[in-house]
Amino acid sequence: MSGVRAQQKQKTRQALIEAAFNQLSADHSFSNLSLREVAREAGIAPTSFYRHFKDMNELGLTMVDEAGLTLRQLMRQARRRIASGGSVINTSVVTFMEFIDNSSNQFRLLLRERSGTSKAFRAAVAREVKHFILELAHYLESETKCDSIHAYIQAEAMVTLVFNAGAEALDIEGQQRDELIERVIWQLRYITRGAGHYIRETNKEA
Repeated sequence: MSGVRAQQKQKTRQALIEAAFNQLSADHSFSNLSLREVAREAGIAPTSFYRHFKDMNELGLTMVDEAGLTLRQLMRQARRRIASGGSVINTSVVTFMEFIDNSSNQFRLLLRERSGTSKAFRAAVAREVKHFILELAHYLESETKCDSIHAYIQAEAMVTLVFNAGAEALDIEGQQRDELIERVIWQLRYITRGAGHYIRETNKEA
């Protein structure tokens, strides 16, 4: 019976997270959400909210963690697809844009709270972005045989570029979106080729 209760509690907790994400939009940020609205959409009484989260801030931090995890899982899937053939950069950019299309509110949360007023939220987003950078750096290190420092610097530049492009992609579609994707792909190629050239020249000097 305790197992059933635990499953139900987890289900309700997830319903609260999804309800909060559903209420985010271009004009409605996390700071605009109310506990009562979130609880109502999740189908529970407002007082029951506290069985799952201490307050709205704890809910928000959990949402940041979930958004970051969703993005990292998608990019891992992209790298598995790359292993069976295909362009690393093209597949990665398309996958990232799919994340923005399918999980726009999750991406909005990461963008807004990355420079928001809450120190705890900024730290949480920074932690998720760093996880993302580290995973990419590890991939670059294993695939290009560069050292960990150069792999991290390259990964950081690529993630910064893609996140900025993602913010722009939220407000455009059609041909403008296609042009943005093409531009980002070329910019990433410049980064990877420049990094490769620098590393080769450095190795020659050594």
